[in-house]
Amino acid sequence: MRGLKISERFKSIQVHALSSSSDTNGGSKTKHHNLNRHKTILSWSKSKFNNNNKKSEFANLVSLQLPSTDTIEPSIEPYLKPINLVESLAELYQRIEFCTSQSEKVSLYVELFSVFCGLGDQKLLRRCLRTARQNAEDVMSKVVLSAWLRFERRDDELVGVSSMDCGGYNVLECPKKNLENGFSPFSINDNCNCNEERNNHETCNNDESLCLFDEESDVLFCVENEEIKCVRWRIASLSEPFDAMLCGEFVESKMLKIDFSGNGLCSEGMKALEFYSRTKRLDLFCPNTVLELLSFANRFCCEEMKTSCDSHLASIVESVEDALILIEYGLEENATLLVVSCLQVFLRLLPNSLHNSKVINFLCSFESKEKLANLGCATFLLYYFLSQVSMEQSMVSKTTMMLLERMKECADERWQKGLALHQLGCVFLERREYKEAQRCFDEAVEFGHVYSIAGVARTKHKQGQPYSAYKLISSLIFEYKPVGWMYQERALYNMGREKGFDLDLATQLDPSLSFPYKYRALEKVEEKQIREGIMELDKFLGFKLSPDCLELRAWLYIALEDYDSAMRDIRALLTIEANYITLHGRIKGEYLVQILKSRIQKTNQADCWMQLYQQWSSVDDVGSLAIIHQMLENEPGKSLLEFRLSLLLLRLNCQKAAMRSLRLARNHSSSMQERLIYEGWILYDTGYRNEAVTRADRSIAIQKSFEAFFLKAYVLADTNLDPESSSYVIQLLKEALKCPSDGLRKGQALNNMGSIYVDCGKIELAMECYNNALAIRHTRAHQGLARVYHQKNQRKAAYDEMTMLIEKAESNASAYEKRSEYCDQTEAVEELTKAIKFKPDLQMLHLRAAFYESMGDLSSSRIDCKAALCLDPNHTATLDLYQRIQKLNF
Repeated sequence: MRGLKISERFKSIQVHALSSSSDTNGGSKTKHHNLNRHKTILSWSKSKFNNNNKKSEFANLVSLQLPSTDTIEPSIEPYLKPINLVESLAELYQRIEFCTSQSEKVSLYVELFSVFCGLGDQKLLRRCLRTARQNAEDVMSKVVLSAWLRFERRDDELVGVSSMDCGGYNVLECPKKNLENGFSPFSINDNCNCNEERNNHETCNNDESLCLFDEESDVLFCVENEEIKCVRWRIASLSEPFDAMLCGEFVESKMLKIDFSGNGLCSEGMKALEFYSRTKRLDLFCPNTVLELLSFANRFCCEEMKTSCDSHLASIVESVEDALILIEYGLEENATLLVVSCLQVFLRLLPNSLHNSKVINFLCSFESKEKLANLGCATFLLYYFLSQVSMEQSMVSKTTMMLLERMKECADERWQKGLALHQLGCVFLERREYKEAQRCFDEAVEFGHVYSIAGVARTKHKQGQPYSAYKLISSLIFEYKPVGWMYQERALYNMGREKGFDLDLATQLDPSLSFPYKYRALEKVEEKQIREGIMELDKFLGFKLSPDCLELRAWLYIALEDYDSAMRDIRALLTIEANYITLHGRIKGEYLVQILKSRIQKTNQADCWMQLYQQWSSVDDVGSLAIIHQMLENEPGKSLLEFRLSLLLLRLNCQKAAMRSLRLARNHSSSMQERLIYEGWILYDTGYRNEAVTRADRSIAIQKSFEAFFLKAYVLADTNLDPESSSYVIQLLKEALKCPSDGLRKGQALNNMGSIYVDCGKIELAMECYNNALAIRHTRAHQGLARVYHQKNQRKAAYDEMTMLIEKAESNASAYEKRSEYCDQTEAVEELTKAIKFKPDLQMLHLRAAFYESMGDLSSSRIDCKAALCLDPNHTATLDLYQRIQKLNF
């Protein structure tokens, strides 16, 4: 489960078996029946299915009861959750805009990352981390942020990639460059050439050392019955104490032979010291000898040698075993770089290093934190990263709890303390330690995190104080501008019509909350209106895929004996969360698929391709996910299918699942030409555009293909194109269309080409592309045609075109949002405001800002501009609008 998002780990409300409310045979019989039924359920997850027992197991399956409205509740999300997200983003942007300190900028971007966590947009999160890393000066911040970027990309799942590999494409993630102090604004986007630098450095050192070997010695140091010839002035130059001893008033200054026994050096160590004094080299000695020199340097104040020893030892740490040993020496000898290098090994191996008990014992202990603090290495950033990884592994583990405690102890700013305490509260709540949870939530509120009041209310409710919880949330609604989660939370402590009223208000204010839909669906089920319950879930799943809602809808379909639809939902669920376990942790989703197979018609791979084309054309996202899951079941490890799945998941904003499919496609690729394409998409999706283009070029050099040309065109188009660049991208798309592919991909290429033609003002060519795309049933081209009509000032035609898309598409929520662009100003602002409450989107914020400007509401326009620039600080159209508004204010 390590690949799951925190938000996904917190969605623990799954369908589970309950006692049958219609059982009239007595309590003991019911209890015995349910016990046997649960035993059957548990046995399913421990055995493989065969054709002989599927029918009996299915009979037990369909007898299971659904949860009731009394047993489900929403989670308290473990994020920073501002009351007004858009205004909070605008305020953060302003602080970033006027910040001059590099360390403060890093903190601001990490704070922005924390706010974005609740949105679940991996690209935004990676952009924050990358920008924070670009502004980092100290090695500790560089190491943590670089490892965090690597973790978000899950490089540990790529075959043939070592945790300490440089990657060779950007200095931001190079483990060697991370250990260099300082901020270099002109090199942050450079490709890494650390291998060349190391070779050149070694060559120079070799030449220098050869020139120094002939220097005549003039003093002997006696250690362990050996006499080591040394150059007096060179030994004296190592530190002020040596200079005073050898060249000052001490008796040793007149001696040609000095007994140096008992000073912490063996004879080999003294030879290394002598060699270092002449060559400044340590690379010829074993780690034990360098450690000896490090300790000696501390005792005799040899600062330059200490720095050299620290740096050399830091450069050779590559394994966990090395790091566990050397970090203790580093802490003892105050060798900061060595300690940071050891921590880097632990961090770049996450999440696997959290399975090493020795690593856990070191990272979690208060004593280690205190030792790290003495070197300036016990940072909030370090424990923030560690705790987030641990939370993804297990919300209730002791490791998670201890790391959050360390995070809290290292917090300096109010938002940091509020976040640490809120997340501790969430962990204690999951552990059912309600008093501790309430204490943490209360303290988080004191540091300004208003959302933690929901945690306080929940813990009061769990401790038998529902009225107190109700009053607390009610006072919150009156004190602040109400948002969806407030009414959702109060609904838990309400009854009857008031509960339904609160849930309806919650949906109206925040359509992205899944709990109200699930509650209303179960209400319908309890009234024996299962189809109406499904329709309620359809409303939510039409614009946001949620594993728990897909699971619940699947069980409702099973209750109706609509096994094809149930199978579709379970398969789609498993593309998002491959290891999903249904029935509250009792049955693996893949086993449920095996059971349902006995009730549906089998289809071959050719039929699957036909179904995929049909579902893609009708914009049936859930159906498309399900059919690709079935095709992968028929052909496991088929990289082409895994790649197609990743593209669909990415469009549906299931970014972690999409990246997982991309990694699988890359690992299972059958040729280098194909592998380069998938690596290119991984690099593009993680912010490395130039490297993605390089991969595409290398793939084209091996063999021309649709996907290689399409990748290059897509990446190059993701910038502000000038006319020359636009022509080049169009030419690449034309080259792609000449290569073999299917209608699904060619429709996408035509659609993209039309978009570029619109940007260039070539409206008729754009219309031709969109019509050609529609001719091969690329339904989304209606959206492009709407844009064409809008360019021609045919607003009614544009609106009608989007209406056609809405009518054809199974998943049409985004089409409603886009249609708002073709309304009148006031109506457009209202529609956009509803959409922004669902999710602050760059284009929607920019569009609303433009509408506000045209209506003369410059204050609201400025807020939307700042919030949009938090999402993308380089968005040219928003920057132009923001600068125009700023001038109008003066």
